[in-house]
Amino acid sequence: MMPHLPRALLMCLLLGALLTACGKDEAAKPGGPGGRGGGPVPVVVETVAAQEWTDALRALGTVHAREAVTITAKVSETVQQVHFESGQQVARGAPLVTLSGQQQQAALASAEAALGEAEQLFLRQQQLVEQQLIARAALDAQRATRDAARAQVAQVRANLSDRVIRAPFAGVLGIRQVSPGALVTPGTPIATLDDVSRVFVDFPVPETELADVGPGQALVGRVATYGERSFDGTVATVSTRLDSASRAATVRGDFPNADGALKPGMLVEVSLSRGTRQALVVPEIAVQQIGSETFVWRVKSDDTVEKANVEVGGRVPGKVMLKAGVEAGQRIVTAGMGKLQAGATVAAAGAQPAAAK
Repeated sequence: MMPHLPRALLMCLLLGALLTACGKDEAAKPGGPGGRGGGPVPVVVETVAAQEWTDALRALGTVHAREAVTITAKVSETVQQVHFESGQQVARGAPLVTLSGQQQQAALASAEAALGEAEQLFLRQQQLVEQQLIARAALDAQRATRDAARAQVAQVRANLSDRVIRAPFAGVLGIRQVSPGALVTPGTPIATLDDVSRVFVDFPVPETELADVGPGQALVGRVATYGERSFDGTVATVSTRLDSASRAATVRGDFPNADGALKPGMLVEVSLSRGTRQALVVPEIAVQQIGSETFVWRVKSDDTVEKANVEVGGRVPGKVMLKAGVEAGQRIVTAGMGKLQAGATVAAAGAQPAAAK
């Protein structure tokens, strides 16, 4: 048995040396993601602080004319004369189209003749009643006949007035869609009429932003067609109802439009300034989003980090306003987040308050 002892001892020594070498290699490794098992991860940290915040609510809206109508006829008749051209500016009450009314003209002449005869007979019987030559009941019957004749004349004149189609308000006419001799019926479009001296721009505002929107606030609108040109307006009203699907309310802006540049149906990018207020503002790079999760890395008192889910309240170039998730005085990581994971130890470099930027 004695000759075998050196070989067993040699095997034990080799095994011990191998384990010692493996331990040294493991100690030399960085320790995996986030610096676990190794040194702290170098990051830049800032302290969250309240500061003045001014942003704008932006939305896409659609232009609507202040007054808009499609001109149609009330009766079935032939067009006798057209008094306008496409794109013409017209005043309120201006005649647009005259329809043929020969039958109504004849009916009016007949009704006026019957009215004249009824009035003469009424006056004659009135004199006879004063002379007590006829009963007053006969006079009352004739008065009713006269009043019926007057009503008939008024009815025919109303029917005749329907043959002249007039502008209900001042505005700009669209493309003419009828010509003399055409047969029109109720509902047949003749032209559109829009009052675009001022226009409305309707745009949606989410439920969460409605507290900052009210009548009288200044609006700035831009249309892709006009490049950098802007249009100034004000909030006219906020809808009393929200859309059940989008949870947004329609806000109506009022814009002067003296030159007619804004046309109904145009898409407008609307910007609503919400004024200056105190808010928690952090660098935009500090806010990360993965899927539906929006968070920042918050540094705890022991210099380890944790995810803090946040709610973004607004953005301007380079900065983000946070509505919830962090508090003033807390520290967050603003650079070096690539190797972080929850519980990792960090070494802060270049720490400064976020408000100082």
